[in-house]
Amino acid sequence: MNDNKRAIFTIAFVFILGFFLIRLKKDFNSSKNSSFEITEKEIMHHIQYLSHEDRKGRKPGTRESRDVIAYLIKELKSYDVKPGVKNQSYTQPFDIETGIELGENNFLTINSDSLEVNKDYIPLWFSSNKSESSTAVFAGYGFNINEENVQWNDYENINVKNKWVIVFRKSPEADNVHSVFREHSSFHKKMLVARDNGAVGIIFVSQVNDTTLFPLNYMPGYKNDGIPAIHISNEIANKLFKPLGWSQEMIQETMNRSMETVNFEIPNLTIETSIELKLTKDRAANVIGILKSGNRKYRDEYIVIGAHFDHLGLGGERSGSRQVDTLAVHPGADDNASGVSGLLEIAQKISSFKSKLKRSIVFVAFDAEETGLLGSKFFIENPPFPLEKVTVMINLDMIGRMKESTFTVGGVGTSPIFEPLLDSLSLNRGFNLKKTMAGFGPSDHASFYATNIPVLFFFTGLHTDYHTPKDTWKLINPSGEKRLLNYIYELVLELSKNDKRPSFTESGPRSGSMNRNVQLRVSLGILPSYTSTEVGLQVDGISKENGPASKAGILKGDIIKSIDGKLIKDIYEYMDRLSSLKEGMSVPITVERDGKALTLSVTF
Repeated sequence: MNDNKRAIFTIAFVFILGFFLIRLKKDFNSSKNSSFEITEKEIMHHIQYLSHEDRKGRKPGTRESRDVIAYLIKELKSYDVKPGVKNQSYTQPFDIETGIELGENNFLTINSDSLEVNKDYIPLWFSSNKSESSTAVFAGYGFNINEENVQWNDYENINVKNKWVIVFRKSPEADNVHSVFREHSSFHKKMLVARDNGAVGIIFVSQVNDTTLFPLNYMPGYKNDGIPAIHISNEIANKLFKPLGWSQEMIQETMNRSMETVNFEIPNLTIETSIELKLTKDRAANVIGILKSGNRKYRDEYIVIGAHFDHLGLGGERSGSRQVDTLAVHPGADDNASGVSGLLEIAQKISSFKSKLKRSIVFVAFDAEETGLLGSKFFIENPPFPLEKVTVMINLDMIGRMKESTFTVGGVGTSPIFEPLLDSLSLNRGFNLKKTMAGFGPSDHASFYATNIPVLFFFTGLHTDYHTPKDTWKLINPSGEKRLLNYIYELVLELSKNDKRPSFTESGPRSGSMNRNVQLRVSLGILPSYTSTEVGLQVDGISKENGPASKAGILKGDIIKSIDGKLIKDIYEYMDRLSSLKEGMSVPITVERDGKALTLSVTF
């Protein structure tokens, strides 16, 4: 072969080799990107793992919850999603209160006769941890009501200061859900009335048809720093009343027939007690990953995509289960293994097209949503980057049971750009897109909306299996979820590439009701803190411009210590105090600001 032929052959060989290398690289990239596509198989793989009986319902703080956290981290790493916490960690741990139990120092004696805890008496969940010894007074139903439609004062003509107050549970219309006494009948409200009248503690007596002690159940938000609160058995109650010629049945029948109080001193009686209640805590954790954009102008702005991974564990009383008499694994396949699966699938797909991003994307799997949005609230209070850099929060909760090609997106009213953008992206997709405007809702996006961040909440609807052991992977519609996730993926890209970030618009209230049968006739116009450890009610923000709080000068960060001269120690006391007020009233409210007490006049 001569030199010319050799040169021609070499050039041809290099050209052909280059062509094949380029084609091979193109095929490889195409194969690589196609492997990152959202698939029904992968959607179901994630859901089946998360909702498997071995996960035991993903209750926060459990070993099974930690297994889920490890799984999420492994998946995010495999997509090259980087740790989202400052110390190069994927986890953002936090403590959660999960229960209440009796400590070692609990006793109750009546004239030196010792009673047995859990048999003769039980402390109530909001009781203070104190030791008290004093005489006792019986004060009917424990009411002090002065309203247009009802007047009833069980404290009239008796002195309870520095004494134990013994009262009946409930009201003379206990079976009437529309009773005028209903909002005054709770354990906690009656404790506040006793405390306001100077009692050292309160003891509850059941009505005749209630034969068991009220169980010591954990209820979040109480500070356990009021006065001792105890429930005694019917047998012990009758021993107290018998020397005075009364019985439990006689007192109840007399008050219910006459609709008037029965109250009296109980002579020759000394009650001594010590109460020690201990809150139990577990360690929960959010899982946070980040895809950082390479765009210098926008990479420090963030789109947060979130989904909660916790569920109800084995169910049972006060777990949130709709079948409280059934102790069984609550799989939570739709609620919210479906949302977490969507989070992972979107993270996988976006990571393969990272070069398309202008803004960075943060993926957050929230813990402890079912126990009060605790994970998202902790994220808001301890953000891994400035919250003002969050342009939008997209929440995925229960997206696995699409029917008739229909899904709902909430929060549409929280930015003016959302509705036209959502409509344009849904064209020719065959979707029936239902839009709701309100920013607040019973899921983690509410924590972001409360801090003026635009939110979108994707949801395929409630069903009869919600919060029951029947919410299994077999009922998931993977085809419907895949269609929805591809839609959300396109939405995320548009929000990332848009030169103008979504502006925030208030759309509905910033917080919801406490759902405790407390009927509020007035609103202060604040965002209460549900997680503050301060004694009092800490103000997270002002929810109503020109509302009573705003006009009075109450500020974010203030701690409300009293309303109308009546002490407030936690959010529940705040709600009970507020329930007694009416429109047109002006009352003093004392707040703590920068360590100093400040009294403001508030008009409702």
